[in-house]
Amino acid sequence: MSASFFVKSCGMSDHVKIDIRALRKIGWDHWDPIGIRQLDDSAWRDDAADEYDTYLLQAANMILQGATVETVAAYLDDIIFDSMALGPPSEAVHRASLRTAEAISAYLQVDRAHF
Repeated sequence: MSASFFVKSCGMSDHVKIDIRALRKIGWDHWDPIGIRQLDDSAWRDDAADEYDTYLLQAANMILQGATVETVAAYLDDIIFDSMALGPPSEAVHRASLRTAEAISAYLQVDRAHF
C-alpha cells in the first residue's frame, strides 16, 4: 500500500505527490524531537509517527510555496516549543530543524522532476 499525499505546489491547480514514508525517514533521520525512532513498540511508533506527518507535510507545503529553509526550520522549532511543549530549542535542535528543512527541500527538488 502506498502512503502518498498531494500538496499544492506554486500554482493553484498544481499538486505534487509526496510519499509520506520519505518524509518520515527525513524526520526520523534529522528531526526527531520526541524520540520516535528509539521506540521498541512498533505499533506505538506508527501511531506516534502520525504526529510528525502533519508537521512534515506542512513543511513540505511551505517549501513548495517558496518558503526558505530558514523559515521552515523556524516553523519546526515553533512546533517543538509550542505544540510539543518541549521548551525553547537549543542550537543543536535548531540545526536539526534546519537539516530537516534542507532534506525536505532536496527531496522535493529531486522528486518534482517525476511529476
